[in-house]
Amino acid sequence: MTASTIPSLVPVILSGGAGTRLWPISRESSPKPFIKLQDQQTLIEKTYRRALSTQGVAEVLTVTNRDYYFRSKDEYELAGGTKMPGVQAGFLLEPVGRNTAPAIALAALYVQAHHGSDAVMLVLSADHLINDASALNADVLKAVELAQAGWLTTFGIRPTAPETGFGYLQAGDAIPSTTPDAGYKALRFVEKPNLETAQSYLADGHYYWNAGMFCFTARTFLDALAQTSPALHQAALTCWEAAQSGWDDKRRVLELPQASFAAMQDISVDYAVMEKSDRVALVAASFDWNDIGSWNSIAELTPADAQGNRTQGETVVHDVHNSYLHSEGRVIAAIGLDDIMVVDTPDAVLVAHRSQVQNVKAVVSQLKARGHEVATQHRTSSRPWGTYTILEEGPRFKIKRIEVKPGASLSLQMHYHRAEHWIIVSGTARVVNGEQDLLLRTNESTYIPAGHKHRLENPGVITLVMIEVQSGDYLGEDDIVRFEDIYRRAVVPA
Repeated sequence: MTASTIPSLVPVILSGGAGTRLWPISRESSPKPFIKLQDQQTLIEKTYRRALSTQGVAEVLTVTNRDYYFRSKDEYELAGGTKMPGVQAGFLLEPVGRNTAPAIALAALYVQAHHGSDAVMLVLSADHLINDASALNADVLKAVELAQAGWLTTFGIRPTAPETGFGYLQAGDAIPSTTPDAGYKALRFVEKPNLETAQSYLADGHYYWNAGMFCFTARTFLDALAQTSPALHQAALTCWEAAQSGWDDKRRVLELPQASFAAMQDISVDYAVMEKSDRVALVAASFDWNDIGSWNSIAELTPADAQGNRTQGETVVHDVHNSYLHSEGRVIAAIGLDDIMVVDTPDAVLVAHRSQVQNVKAVVSQLKARGHEVATQHRTSSRPWGTYTILEEGPRFKIKRIEVKPGASLSLQMHYHRAEHWIIVSGTARVVNGEQDLLLRTNESTYIPAGHKHRLENPGVITLVMIEVQSGDYLGEDDIVRFEDIYRRAVVPA
């Protein structure tokens, strides 16, 4: 099959979830797709690069939320931009998480409306690692052929071990096609098995890991959804109809409405469609695949030394074996340890036995129960305009390092309970401070009393860096009243 035989191919990137098994690096404010690997590329950037490389791609559609939208765009720019010749980049923004079935249903309605019912969707997860793009593209061509023949196609990974952390697919007879061994009829989906069952699957040779990647036409998926989950299909149609007024053609962004999307069933596409359909095909993947599902998966990306240790960042080890040490700044010194995992971030440290890393979620749950911000937030937070890092805080004060991208602007805003002092470290700042309109450069500053309307803008071509010193009775991020905002965040009525 060649690209010319594909009516229209639309990779759909699903990007959501907190990735709590990779805490403290992955948190709700900056989840797994935005983790930088050793080559300094994030998982979502790598996914976008793969999507762009597929034959016949007309548009890359990303289903995410508003909080991750701007970060995703930044990552895509690093991967080659969102306006590639002949390729568009669209976004569906979810107001709440509702699992994969609602996300794919709305994506299918989008693809149908913009590219036609026969357009082929390639559903990808933003947090998978696949290095062999050429092998992936060869398998995608097989999947596309099956999709055009009316199959709901999934990708199976041949197991290399009796893994109990993955779901499995049982492959049946080969499906006749013009491409030899294009795919097999999927007989059943199997939940994560126990060790004994997983060992039997490995010995059988007809079971594959469920990669959570799919390929089908918009028509085939929507027809299957109507048959297997009619209530969800109707809810998707209702939500799609209600969403049309929120379409931004210039940005190719559609914000899904809160009420109708939240009313959709929270269910995976496997449960809603794939396990109930008799038209599921399996392509046996020839590409490498890693779902980066635990710290052991991260560790395996780093070469081991003679003692079996794998390290990232500044580390010193003595009499340490088969351990993983990850530092994001401070020196980690380890002595006399075996099979230990240490992950150090500016505000949290994880120490675990390597056999227990799947229980990291339990630690995050405890932190959430205590209302601890470290469960969900990093010291560095991303915003549409750039980032801020909390350097120090205490009673009635907080010190931040703020970076503003060239051409970006914070909202026109005010605070009831805190005053702010801004000191420019590098770059140029255009500042609105009450009735003043200022242009500040390195080592210049301004004081903003509580209750003053103010705004910060970077008019230059380099990143603006400044120090913000807050003081007051309450320093929470929710003490903000927006009057104008170019990023369409909520503002007070005029």
